Amino acid sequence: MHIEFRHLRTIKAIHEEGGLARAADQLHITQSALSHQVKGLEEQAGVELFVRRSKPLKLSAAGLRLLRLAEQVLPQVEAMQAEFVSLRDGSSGRMHIAIECHACFEWLFPVLEGFRRTWPDVDVDIRPGLAFDALPALMKEEVDLVVSSDPEDLQGVEFIELFDYAPVFVAASTHPLAQKPFIEAEDFKGETLITYPVERSRLDVFSQLLIPAGVEPAALRQAELTAVILLLVASNRGVSVLPDWVVREVKYSSDYITRPLTKKGLTRRLYAAVRADDRDKPYMDKLISLARTEARKLQNT
Repeated sequence: MHIEFRHLRTIKAIHEEGGLARAADQLHITQSALSHQVKGLEEQAGVELFVRRSKPLKLSAAGLRLLRLAEQVLPQVEAMQAEFVSLRDGSSGRMHIAIECHACFEWLFPVLEGFRRTWPDVDVDIRPGLAFDALPALMKEEVDLVVSSDPEDLQGVEFIELFDYAPVFVAASTHPLAQKPFIEAEDFKGETLITYPVERSRLDVFSQLLIPAGVEPAALRQAELTAVILLLVASNRGVSVLPDWVVREVKYSSDYITRPLTKKGLTRRLYAAVRADDRDKPYMDKLISLARTEARKLQNT
């Protein structure tokens, strides 16, 4: 038996209207076309779907079973159609984000809170881009946006500038290096360097300073949370390098000092990598705008 959506709509309309004429009006077809459709459906089923001499027209036992199917299926179809309309006009969608910048969680959460209020129908999720290859996942449509400081030339992917930041040296105010106006690679040789649990290639202090200079710190210690890193630094258990916006509160504390890396300082840029086909989606544009606004707030704190 070949059942189409129009058959389910027909059964439902006849049941609701109690007759072929009114059902035909509801379905915007002629009564003759509706009768022909019902006859064809009954021939397929091999049973009568209506009690013919009843007024109003009533469904038979077989017809009632088909009505139950219509009541289950048609609302799901209508919901799916509404969802497709929302996708077309950009009012709903999916925003799964991968983060290659460990410290970016603290910046991104306020962004997503503002985004949630504006786009409640967009499904948002965050995946740390530390345990998998985030950019290949973007190209495979497993995620929709990657926060990264390392742009690549990838077909079908756009890297959109978010904001610039400076990796800065952080140490206890009583640390001997606190007397220096800036910190160089050689200064790390005798130090315990406290970092996030991230590959060295993804840490600014290594990729931008220590690896090019061929310098290895005396020891390496890892901590998940910025607050823990700062606690260890304040206790003189080591030194760290963090984005300037992450340590914005440090400059008001007498427990720490921050110093630029190298005499000129280092500057890094954070990007949002997205598929080119998704760039013009309204909610994508809104997220990027919120990200830039929140970054300005952090930098001006």
